[in-house]
Amino acid sequence: MKALILSGGTGSRLRPLTYTNAKQLIPVANKPALFYIIEKVVNANISDIGIIVGSTHKEVQSSVGDGSRWNARISYIHQKEPLGLAHAVKTAADFIGDSDFIMLLGDNLFDMGLGSFIDGFYASGSNASVLLHRMDNPAGFGVAVVENNHIVRLVEKPPEPISNLIITGIYAFDKTIFDAIAKTAPSKRGELEITDAMQVMLDMGGSICYEITKGWWKDTGKLPDLLEANQLMLDGLESSTYINRNNDCLCTGKIIADSSVLITDSIIRGPVAIGSNSIIKGSYIGPYASIGSSVKVDGCEVENSIIMEGSKLRNIGKRVSGSLIGKNTVVKGTSQRPDSICFLIGDNSEIYIQSGSRGNFAEGI
Repeated sequence: MKALILSGGTGSRLRPLTYTNAKQLIPVANKPALFYIIEKVVNANISDIGIIVGSTHKEVQSSVGDGSRWNARISYIHQKEPLGLAHAVKTAADFIGDSDFIMLLGDNLFDMGLGSFIDGFYASGSNASVLLHRMDNPAGFGVAVVENNHIVRLVEKPPEPISNLIITGIYAFDKTIFDAIAKTAPSKRGELEITDAMQVMLDMGGSICYEITKGWWKDTGKLPDLLEANQLMLDGLESSTYINRNNDCLCTGKIIADSSVLITDSIIRGPVAIGSNSIIKGSYIGPYASIGSSVKVDGCEVENSIIMEGSKLRNIGKRVSGSLIGKNTVVKGTSQRPDSICFLIGDNSEIYIQSGSRGNFAEGI
């Protein structure tokens, strides 16, 4: 069995960050989301991995490499335009050949292993299998209708809910998927949808089994879900054995850091991850903060946030919470008068400023 990981999307829901970063490489608990997916695949004893890449292919290839760090062999398959998941499969036809394969989205995270999912696919004798997740509000997701332990219908983002079982973006296929894709028409948005191709597979007499997720699953394409995935990952990590700090620090809870991190005159309340060569001075780092490598935090309060590598936060007058701050960013406060705010902000950014006299953020600006 081979593995196909999709890492070619544009990440429009996380702009402007994804103008300069591949969304699959945004760190969760200080590790790129894509790395977790590769580890899941390798832990399922699959070492031949193809990664679909698009406009961010140079960054993905530079970060991931040839796969040797995971004892795997990684091939890169360029998809010129993001024309749907089934189109990605079609693009990877030469890599897959006649092999069975598992397909995963490079920015969806989950805590279960893949072994039982793959074993169930082979035990069923089906042409495909889908990992499903129960969701109370399935709007905006592809869904599956199941009967007698098999999928009987798949619909991509139905206008009215027909099932609470959403499609997670984790699939197993045999080679008959290529015949189904060849007979699949593009959707209204001009893409070859994998749900449509699998429905064609059913119509051709094929069979599709499924498994329900065990534990959590998150699509990290939106900031709230990304931060929740960060929380879940931090909860599952083990604390480091050594933290470089002075006696004026209070460190409690789970803290992931190594001896290159310097913490002075600060309060650290885990779970927290702090990347190598970072400096925390006179600050409060609260639960569920992931601080990247070579970050400097001086005189600030940070919680439930992801601060990417090389950034500097200094003397910010309010607690930073629920935030994602990109690489090599500078955020600093000033005591100069008049009391004003100065911005240098890229396109499609979002900034929320909470006044001390008002309890809620303004909506719908």
